[in-house]
This record gives sequence, structure tokens and C-alpha cells, in this order.
Amino acid sequence: MTGTIIAIGAGIAVLTGIGGGIGIGIATAKAAEAIARQPEARGAINGTLILGAALAEATAIYGFVTALLIIVMLG
Repeated sequence: MTGTIIAIGAGIAVLTGIGGGIGIGIATAKAAEAIARQPEARGAINGTLILGAALAEATAIYGFVTALLIIVMLG
């Protein structure tokens, strides 16, 4: 029973990757739209996009690390 609860907890922690993926997808779509509207601002838009993508991906990585810690420490 304990193994099942650990697996459920790890699975829930890994679900943070969904939010990161959705966030990066929306940010990329909006950046492409912004570049299409103002091509001269491409450098500033790309810089902001990369920063936002890195922050969104960090949350997914935190969830993955949390899942690994749950499995290793409690498993």
C-alpha cells in the first residue's frame, strides 16, 4: 500500500510538466505573433521569450526532481 501512495505522489509531482509545456507553447505562440506584427523588435521579443521559457521549464524540472526525491527517499 505504501508503494502505491508513493507512486501516486510521484505521478502528481510529475504533472507539473504539463503546466510548463502549456506555458511555453502559449509564450511561443504570442512571441511569433508579436514578431509578425513588429519585426524590428525581434531581438527584444526573443530575449523575453527565452527568459519566460526558462522560468516555465524550471517549474517542470522542480516537479520532476520532487518526484525523484519522493521515490528515492520514501521508496
